[in-house]
Amino acid sequence: MLMSSKSLGLELSPAGFSFALASGGKLPLVEAGLSLPFAPGMLTLSRREPNITDAKGFVAQLKEAHLRLLTRERAVNVSLPDAVGRVVLLELEARFRSREEGLDVIRWKLKKSLPFDVGSVQLDYQILEEKENGAVSLLVSLISRAVVTQYEELLVEAGLEPKLIDFTSFNLYRLFTPRLDLAEDGAFVSYYQGTMTVLIFNGGVLNFYRSKDAGGEVQHLFREVNSSFLVYGDQFPGQAVSEVFCMASPGDAESFRALVAEASSMEPVLLDLERTVRQGATLGLDRPGMHALAGALGAALRSL
Repeated sequence: MLMSSKSLGLELSPAGFSFALASGGKLPLVEAGLSLPFAPGMLTLSRREPNITDAKGFVAQLKEAHLRLLTRERAVNVSLPDAVGRVVLLELEARFRSREEGLDVIRWKLKKSLPFDVGSVQLDYQILEEKENGAVSLLVSLISRAVVTQYEELLVEAGLEPKLIDFTSFNLYRLFTPRLDLAEDGAFVSYYQGTMTVLIFNGGVLNFYRSKDAGGEVQHLFREVNSSFLVYGDQFPGQAVSEVFCMASPGDAESFRALVAEASSMEPVLLDLERTVRQGATLGLDRPGMHALAGALGAALRSL
């Protein structure tokens, strides 16, 4: 089967949604994209209960927006807010023989440490590192079946085919992977859609994750970023961060860079989305408009 040369990404958040249609290349090309608001309260974040309160309105908005993209692509990769699920970095003492065995071991390991029934969640994992002593480091993502099933069913009702679903923070990281992968002991700090996320890598392996609703207050945002680096230092004494990278909306970028510099005691590199992707000649988005597509673009890149 021939792979499609184009990929469609969709980001969903309480504020609204974005579609991005991209094609591959050294610098991916954004061929089409749009961002639209939701009516207040249409999407309410919850880890336990279905998030969409107006299913009919949700489906209608997605249908209309997809028609405006003028594309036949219906398979879509989706970015969901980190707050609707859980991300756990897990160390296991021994490897497992199959993926199913891995899922069983993870469920057993997490059974007593999570405030909900592990059997009621959809669970996926990625092996981050296999160590010489047989131990493995895992990135585990969990989301309630009730939550993810509602999203999937309503996307299908809107004429779309949900393909890969991930949390927004990891799709933002994916946008800048070529640059970030050069820093084996680096930190990526993002402020996007009101959420602060810190990802820290050691030897190229993710070993710290934190995502918090920062609410837009500068002091709260500073405390969350500063606390993340302090907690990392306590958890991993002797594992220094050599480089810090950050991203925020164009209007907040410089002030956020200064905030991260103060919180981390390092001079961060401010990442620019316009250096990692190109936009089609007829798209004509300004910098804020392109930034609004970031979560959808990162999702789209998963299939390019």
